[in-house]
Amino acid sequence: MASPDTLALPAVQLESESLRFGKPDSGWRRLLHEIVFESDTRTGRLFDIILIAAILASVAAVMADSVGSIAQRHKTLLDTLEWIFTALFTLEYAARLACVQRPLSYARSFFGVVDLIAVLPTYLAAFFPDAALLIDVRILRLLRIFRIFKLMAYLAEFRLLGEAMTASTRKIMVFLSVVLMIVLIVGTLMYLIEGPQQGFTSIPTAIYWAISTLTTVGYGDIVPRTDFGRALAGIIMLLGWGILAVPTGIVTAEMTAQRFRSHVAASRRCLECGSGDHEDDAGYCRKCGARLEH
Repeated sequence: MASPDTLALPAVQLESESLRFGKPDSGWRRLLHEIVFESDTRTGRLFDIILIAAILASVAAVMADSVGSIAQRHKTLLDTLEWIFTALFTLEYAARLACVQRPLSYARSFFGVVDLIAVLPTYLAAFFPDAALLIDVRILRLLRIFRIFKLMAYLAEFRLLGEAMTASTRKIMVFLSVVLMIVLIVGTLMYLIEGPQQGFTSIPTAIYWAISTLTTVGYGDIVPRTDFGRALAGIIMLLGWGILAVPTGIVTAEMTAQRFRSHVAASRRCLECGSGDHEDDAGYCRKCGARLEH
């Protein structure tokens, strides 16, 4: 189970999310918004912990239901748990729509779609007769595994990783373009060296071999037989070690930068009144005058 500090999202992210969907000014909707969306309060943190436990339990129930012996022995229990989890997630989805000023914006967001997918298959499966549409029902039941994505909304590390990957998209695309050129050239060379008689029947087949070799997967269904082909394969194997480290380094560097910016933003927040957006060299809060902790 994640610790309370892990569940607490940075205040800057909370403000941006409230601004995106609209935070009510007062009343029960504002109170509900603080519980459902904000993890820096005691009730909000407790709500997230309960919801994470329910998500993990529901995914475990779906996995257990896929095991034939368990499903036959505990069918009634699993069906009951499924409806309990569905009712819980339905109430959560309705609460999120009710406590924001722009519910349609939340419904169209990534987590809004995930929340809908988490509950919709259960209701749809109830309207299909098992005898006639058993395959369709099973497909709908498999969609419930998308509940695991709901965890991304409650762990700050998921958001940090997502922001880092988004910021690294351009660099990763350039890297993938270089890799694509390498496998294209190597695949063509291997097709010319080995030829159809060694299993390299076409350039696309040779490119498939180059990709599996460069990524160090190496299925072994196609292997070079000539000395030149083996030499080229050895070079690609050694090159694959270095290539696999490049995207990891790109994302790691961006994650470090994102975490540094989060710490800087947190250090600029007043502990007395909660106001932010102070200058980097500010020593006192611009609203209440309290000393800023660095």
